[in-house]
Amino acid sequence: MLNITQIREQFPILNQKINDYPLVYLDNAATSQKPLSVIKAWEEYYLYYNANVHRGIHTLSQRATEKMEHAREKVRKFIGAEHLEEIIFTKGTTEGINLIASSGRIFVKEGDNIILSALEHHSNIVPWQLLSKKFQLEIRVLECDATGQLDIEQLEKLVDDRTRFVSFNYISNALGVINPVEKIISIVREKSEAIICIDAAQAAPHMPIDVQKLDCDFLCFSPHKMYAPMGTGILYGKKHLLEAMPPYQGGGEMIATCSFKKTTFAALPFKFEAGTPNVGGNIALGAAIDFINDIGILNIKKHEDSLISYLMEELKKMEVVEIYSPDAPHAGAISFNLKGIGIASDVGMILDKMGIAVRTGHHCAQPVMDMLKVNGTVRASVAVYNTMEEIDALLLGLKKAQKLLA
Repeated sequence: MLNITQIREQFPILNQKINDYPLVYLDNAATSQKPLSVIKAWEEYYLYYNANVHRGIHTLSQRATEKMEHAREKVRKFIGAEHLEEIIFTKGTTEGINLIASSGRIFVKEGDNIILSALEHHSNIVPWQLLSKKFQLEIRVLECDATGQLDIEQLEKLVDDRTRFVSFNYISNALGVINPVEKIISIVREKSEAIICIDAAQAAPHMPIDVQKLDCDFLCFSPHKMYAPMGTGILYGKKHLLEAMPPYQGGGEMIATCSFKKTTFAALPFKFEAGTPNVGGNIALGAAIDFINDIGILNIKKHEDSLISYLMEELKKMEVVEIYSPDAPHAGAISFNLKGIGIASDVGMILDKMGIAVRTGHHCAQPVMDMLKVNGTVRASVAVYNTMEEIDALLLGLKKAQKLLA
């Protein structure tokens, strides 16, 4: 059993009051808080060995390079990748998907199609729209049913021999619904040679991921949602695909040779890492993985699942609450509204007056809101440091908000 008190001691930010109430931070799907070990790793880089990586022969540069590449190896093990060079440092999930859609242009031709799910974040829609416009591709949408679960039978009809990419999230950021990733991959593999991309931004903090067992071609996530600094991101890609793809950006770090007549590109992973990387952030990402591994991702999952299960159970008892996808499997987050309250942000502002931080709005998933026929929702999302008492505080806050807004 986890010692949540000891875990919370590693997050000083939680020990404050907002409007004279103890802070209850339930906006983890947007970004998680950072433990002292992560902050210390970031701080130590800038205090003691701040230098650019890979190109320097001096001690500080070599030390920074060694630390950052060690963090890359930690990421490889964390997601079960086969090769170190399959791990690309990015700024976040958004940049990772843009990289795939841009450099993946070599795999498409006019008349091909791309399949996306109806539950996608804008960052897994817009890059594909840009690609489709350039090459006259068709975007097909895998719809979901009234429970928020994807229509797997429809997927079998959508996939054909002209499907080049299938891209979908592991867990919906807007709803917290877990998608049947293994089943989706199995169907796509049976019916086509399409390239499979997974947005794991909401999955990586909450459950174990093994890219080899999944047999996905690409997977992206944003470590700032799993206790690492902002501005860090990971793109995993199968080695043979990354080797075939042209660079996403040009500049320093990603070249082998450069002249005005011809430039040749560096080997993986550096071909896709133009410019000075976020060295301190990437090193601290390694510390975040250590933090997760020390607790155990399965222990984190068990604790968070208990919080989500309790919150769902209690929300269902409240007649004034409308839960979206109440019967679908969830991880990390639940999305809902107070009935008769047209603006979710009004609820969020009242909760904030009581020290409770939640996310309100469309969550960068406007097609999901259109499907729900709402302008936005209230989303409560948990992390390993959250407690049952904090869930109770949210429930009490919702009752107060209902009375004030009714």
